[in-house]
Amino acid sequence: MIKVGIVGGTGYTGVELLRLLALHPEVTLKSITSRSEMGRPVAEVFPSLRRLVDLEFSEPDLAELTRCDLVFFATPNGTAMKMARELLEIGVKVIDLAADFRLKDAQEWEHWYGEPHQCPDLLLEAVYGLPEMHRELIRSAQVLANPGCYPTATILGFLPLIEKDLVDSTRLIVDAKSGVSGAGRGAKVANLLCETSESFKAYAVPGHRHQPEIRQALVAVSGLPVGLTFVPHLVPMIRGIHATLYAEIKDKTLTQDALYQLYKDRYLEEPFVDVLEPGAHPETRSVKGSNVCRIAVHKPQNQDVVVVLSVIDNLVKGAAGQAVQNMNLMFGFDETAGLDIAPLSP
Repeated sequence: MIKVGIVGGTGYTGVELLRLLALHPEVTLKSITSRSEMGRPVAEVFPSLRRLVDLEFSEPDLAELTRCDLVFFATPNGTAMKMARELLEIGVKVIDLAADFRLKDAQEWEHWYGEPHQCPDLLLEAVYGLPEMHRELIRSAQVLANPGCYPTATILGFLPLIEKDLVDSTRLIVDAKSGVSGAGRGAKVANLLCETSESFKAYAVPGHRHQPEIRQALVAVSGLPVGLTFVPHLVPMIRGIHATLYAEIKDKTLTQDALYQLYKDRYLEEPFVDVLEPGAHPETRSVKGSNVCRIAVHKPQNQDVVVVLSVIDNLVKGAAGQAVQNMNLMFGFDETAGLDIAPLSP
């Protein structure tokens, strides 16, 4: 058993972590922090966790967190980097669900996140926690950057094509949609039910923070330049990401069946990637509440463009579930421990 702390336990990713860890066979929850809810029982704030979590929210206390084997940061960007070094120095492992350690270049991080990085040396040490890419590195990681939700769906969708250099990597297009929970639990007028219901919009077209994260991961795989057009959209649902990915095939003779076999072979041993049969169209509701990414690959009209459909639950495989998957690898547990969860239906 390992002792686990969570910094920032009141956001959507924080409560999702609590839900998954409360029944994990190898975890004891020791500390859950929240300045806004300090002193309140977790089950009072989140009645869904009654009889599962009997802790109270506490103020972030480094002395208390150092008694843990692992600390998750389910906090806004810029928080984990201020505490990570002290935890790492005494042997506490860190998984950050925000963006503090995702980019390797400190100047690029500052450009996208608007402040200097507090520990740029740790950017090079941090492991990017996409198990389907970096499983062996994750096993020995001390500080882990949990991928963003859009990047998870996008990278898994493009990965087999980029690894085999089958498409023009300078002209990749990502058309991605997210449910409203991706914007967080904070009260914002733009995220109210009356503002989002029966509406659909793109946002951050000039540039989104997840764009350099996606590009960095794909460049690391191919070693080639990556040109990426990334357009996110907000859709009136609570959970889910649907990424529609477009790329131009280099070998025009590559068939639909060959593309399917490529994906099937690449993810055959992956417990949380499900490649659907040719002609399938995955739905976000088919992964709701689960750590599964479902993928379908198409070659419309047998022309020279491949279309990949990739769906995840943004709060699970796109956040807390992937973080638990990474924890399992870091501590030598069964990779699927605590994550063998059937998707919710309806």
